[in-house]
Amino acid sequence: MIPAISPMMDGAAPLLPETSPESRQQRDPERGKRRTPVLPAVVASAVVLLGLAALFLVYGFHDGGDGRAAVLAPGTVEVAASSSRGVVEGVSEKSTTPALRLGGGAVRDYAWTNSMLSWQRTAFHFQPPNNWMNDPNGPLYYKGWYHLFYQWNPDSAVWGNITWGHAVSRDLIHWLHLPLAMVPDHWYDINGVWTGSATQLPDGRIVLLYTGATEESVQVQNLAEPADPNDPLLREWSKAEANPVLVPPPGIGLTDFRDPTTAWRNPADSAWRITIGSKDRDHAGLALVYKTEDFLHYDLLPTLLHVVKGTGMWECVDLYPVSTSPAVEDGLETSTPPGPGVKHVLKASLDDDRNDYYAIGTYDGETDTWTPDNADIDVGIGLRYDYGKFYASKTFYDPVGRRRVLWGWIGETDSERADILKGWASLQSIPRTVMLDTKTGSNLLQWPVVEVENLRMRGKSFDGLDVSPGSVVPLDVGKATQLDIEAVFEVDTSAADGVVTEAGAAAYSCGTGGGAVGRGLMGPFGLLVLADDQLSERTAVFFYLVKGVDGNLTTFFCQDELRSSKANDLVKRVYGSLVPVLDGENLSIRILVDHSIVEGFAQGGRTCITSRVYPTKAIYESAKIFLFNNATNVGVTAKSLKIWELNSAYIRPYVD
Repeated sequence: MIPAISPMMDGAAPLLPETSPESRQQRDPERGKRRTPVLPAVVASAVVLLGLAALFLVYGFHDGGDGRAAVLAPGTVEVAASSSRGVVEGVSEKSTTPALRLGGGAVRDYAWTNSMLSWQRTAFHFQPPNNWMNDPNGPLYYKGWYHLFYQWNPDSAVWGNITWGHAVSRDLIHWLHLPLAMVPDHWYDINGVWTGSATQLPDGRIVLLYTGATEESVQVQNLAEPADPNDPLLREWSKAEANPVLVPPPGIGLTDFRDPTTAWRNPADSAWRITIGSKDRDHAGLALVYKTEDFLHYDLLPTLLHVVKGTGMWECVDLYPVSTSPAVEDGLETSTPPGPGVKHVLKASLDDDRNDYYAIGTYDGETDTWTPDNADIDVGIGLRYDYGKFYASKTFYDPVGRRRVLWGWIGETDSERADILKGWASLQSIPRTVMLDTKTGSNLLQWPVVEVENLRMRGKSFDGLDVSPGSVVPLDVGKATQLDIEAVFEVDTSAADGVVTEAGAAAYSCGTGGGAVGRGLMGPFGLLVLADDQLSERTAVFFYLVKGVDGNLTTFFCQDELRSSKANDLVKRVYGSLVPVLDGENLSIRILVDHSIVEGFAQGGRTCITSRVYPTKAIYESAKIFLFNNATNVGVTAKSLKIWELNSAYIRPYVD
């Protein structure tokens, strides 16, 4: 782990050696054709083709959906420049949401300027050089380098022609782009090299399992390995002659079988297990479990890892252990067996609403099943990793930092027309460490990896600032488009004593509470980022407290995008949820601002929110930051407020 620079000190982490953009290697259509000799090709292909033929006879070709057309809400208009191929090809439509809620009226193409669009590109979040990106794939650490693979369209800023992009880093922040890792060039992945995972075996061998879309758009699982295991950059990959190694089993739709997980070793028999997301005919989301000794031959186990009614297709399933001991702050290796001091997190990305849900529970190695601690907040109906724009996430165990690290795909909320104009779409979240919140025992803590702090440069402290009800306080921090903000608030609720006009948590939600302009007894209050001087554009990150009839306080953490931009071709929402606050705790927020993305972490990461925002005025030197308190009955003090300007990360092509 790279140590962070001391707080509030100017400076930045040393950059990797400069390279030339002209040296970027172009797509090689032959890449990926080398094959690992694992089974006689003719025999393997014959077996697979017979299996697929049988499946086709049983199920036919279908898209796995219910066939219903999307219904737009009143005042909603279709503005997407073109529709993606996703739903037709049997995978989530990984494209910008076409329905923009504008409150009525016609949509005009907003007059974006090159200056506005250029400003939107982030400075320290990972992005490819151009074009469309979605799911993070197969993250791992190997021979001194962190590797990130990702879904990428080399040809366009909209979804399609999905390949595996590849980048490496020494510290998870500064990245070097490598040539494409895998391209769709075989019958079993010709319609897309889709999401997958990497597993490093005890002998150092690396295996990649990924979903391929066949010539008929059937979803199958494929195996690939490094062509040269001695290359620390893993620049060449060989697809197995035995591919596909798995096809949809009976009872599973041909387009409902995707996204294999990192493998874990089962303590009962020392064989490997993987799980794959799917759904049943009753629209229950589920995770299948397979057993393998060699990653070529698989046995489908008779029990499901888990199933939840009504949750629909489970994508990008993840299963990993976390420590329940307050004394253990390290992450746990994926094959850590269940037992005292260990819980397992099960996460699924729901195709129905494009959100990532998780639950904490117990994995039983004897039955290969997982049971939630609390069925009321099971996967898909309870907690989310992030209550904003965040999907298709993936974790991996970092043996250097002894931590579990989480990536999430952050899509766009503008129009496809704007994406095409600027030439790119989507980015990856700041990598986050993930661990169990041992104070509550019921939720995870997510926090930006410590290496982010190496980007901190000039910093300012504003301590003991009183923010009276109805006030807005400007903060002079200079450049305010790349920031790391840490704030601790004290709230004086004495003025609200004996006044109960709200019936607890049921009386408020972030999405319906009026956002940052709605006024209540004890909220909203917090910070306005990416704001102009006149506050005609601003993104609010805030708390809202509600007192119930029993006198107890419930705390909400929210982000309001409704006034983030003058542009009319955007989706703007108020995101958020409850955040646990224990007795004696002050309210705390950390916010990362990086041009068009705002990531908020409340109470040490108990609740997280990610927003994409596209201001037209609050950009470059015009971007400002403010404290605000729109409550009617409580005074707020910024007990501690530290704001750093962040340097740009080094994200460049790699050259030998």
